[in-house]
Amino acid sequence: MTVKKQLLHKEDFIPHLAFDSVIFGFNGKKLKILILEYRNTGLFALPGGFVRRDENLDEAVKNGVMERTGLTDIYLEQFQTFGEANRADPEPMKQILEMNGLDLASHQWLLERFISVAYYALINFEKVVPKPDHLSDGIDWYALDELPPLMMDHQTIIEKALETLRENLEKKLLGTNLLPEKFTMKELQEVYEAIYGAPLNRSGFQRKMLSSNTLVRHEKRFSGNAHKAPYLYSFRPDKVMQPMD
Repeated sequence: MTVKKQLLHKEDFIPHLAFDSVIFGFNGKKLKILILEYRNTGLFALPGGFVRRDENLDEAVKNGVMERTGLTDIYLEQFQTFGEANRADPEPMKQILEMNGLDLASHQWLLERFISVAYYALINFEKVVPKPDHLSDGIDWYALDELPPLMMDHQTIIEKALETLRENLEKKLLGTNLLPEKFTMKELQEVYEAIYGAPLNRSGFQRKMLSSNTLVRHEKRFSGNAHKAPYLYSFRPDKVMQPMD
């Protein structure tokens, strides 16, 4: 006889409250998002979790992103709460529990309606070592135009996260969290183009950024041809958004 396991205890968590994280990374060409695949189900979802009764919401989200990426120096921003009545669908969670050998009776609370607070994270793609959670056997980067079908309303959450990121990009310079400390003008433009999903005029973009009083110019990046070596830039420290404490 198979013994059913209990993984999460209802009394440890705030009832009916969850969080979902849209974790953005830039691989030099495309803006990508970390997506979980739940074990033996073919179901894909954003990394998320629940809030313990004795922890702050921001702390729960930061810990969740850290566990999935291995990073602690993370820029996180809350962008919307999703509480539509029709977002609750117990069937996917029921399938996830059953395929992981978890007792349905003791995890019945997970099949109820949850309101989810959504955050987006901007992290350095090169530094991430993705790690699945206890119910998943895979987590990987997916480009925006290559996302698998997602459970519940997670596609809507991603679309809203991207909309918010685009709105905030100019005033908060969020792109800096997707780049190394020093970068070329071309690399900066590629991040902007990946986020906006459209090409930008090279000379116009360069003039705009140089006149914005947000960049510090450094030495050139030499790679064999001194005449074509581009300057390196960084954002002024007072213009950079700081990671969540």
